[in-house]
Amino acid sequence: MNRRSVLFGTVAMYAARMPMARASQPSTYEEAVHLVWRPLDPARGARELVRAATLAANSHNTQPWRFILSDNVITIRPDLARRCPVVDSDDHHLFASLGCAAENIVQAAPMLGLNANVAVDTANPGSVSIALNRTAPSRHALADAITQRQCTRAKYDGRAVNSEDLRTVETAGALGGVECFIVTERSRMEAILDYVIQGNTMQMRDPAFMAELISWIRFNDSVAIERLDGLAARSSGNPALPTWLARRLLKFALTEKGENDKYAEHVRSSAGIAVFISPHNDKAGWVAAGRAYQRSHCKRRCSEFGMLFSISRSRSLPCVRRLQTIWGLASGARI
Repeated sequence: MNRRSVLFGTVAMYAARMPMARASQPSTYEEAVHLVWRPLDPARGARELVRAATLAANSHNTQPWRFILSDNVITIRPDLARRCPVVDSDDHHLFASLGCAAENIVQAAPMLGLNANVAVDTANPGSVSIALNRTAPSRHALADAITQRQCTRAKYDGRAVNSEDLRTVETAGALGGVECFIVTERSRMEAILDYVIQGNTMQMRDPAFMAELISWIRFNDSVAIERLDGLAARSSGNPALPTWLARRLLKFALTEKGENDKYAEHVRSSAGIAVFISPHNDKAGWVAAGRAYQRSHCKRRCSEFGMLFSISRSRSLPCVRRLQTIWGLASGARI
């Protein structure tokens, strides 16, 4: 059974990946992309808000969420069966993903004549509730950007971004106590890159991390269409291969040096690095960081420029001090 919608009386529960029209089943990757990323349709009501939510950024494209629709509330609960216990042992990526999904609902709701208010329940396992209230219908660029936003592992073009656009993205990222810092100075970007490469090297040398990562790779179009989740081989520029063959060849293609070189290329060709710092190291803080990230990402799409985006949360005091120095933050700043 795939993650399509299941109705229970007046309450609709969705364990949703990327919902598509019921009568349509894609036969090609291009067809699937067209169906998944088609423009939002206000005529579909609250279900379209759920579809908008599933188009949000999320870790490894695991889509770790379940949606419950009642009269005036959409509740997003974590799907713990889709968590990544190695790379995300405390579920902060998972709850940031729920925050991204919630923000898409907030931005899409006005097209239905709804105003959305977000609340976080931190009691285990945690959830995000979006209360919907009637208002005058309206449509704005951030809602349109939901179906146009992209995450890419391709090289950027290196174009500089004007200060007005940078301020716009930073302002969009200042949400719920979250701070957004954009680094464009090349020396500081190199210092951050060094930190990123060290972290990636540690992960690539961890067999448990590699096994978890590989479990989410969809090595060919058939598997990507069937599962509608995970990391499609196409997204990283790799050829589509039978899964059995791709797994055998992966050790030659997915290497520590190759991945570090990609990160270096991405940073050095980017206009800058946007970093989001949550106010608290807890579920509410992670959800807030996800919301700020998603809103800024859609805002960046409206201005059509490329930057690297990162949600940062560090528990190590030496790491905190080092990042404070790199980003030029005050010594009391929370990361």
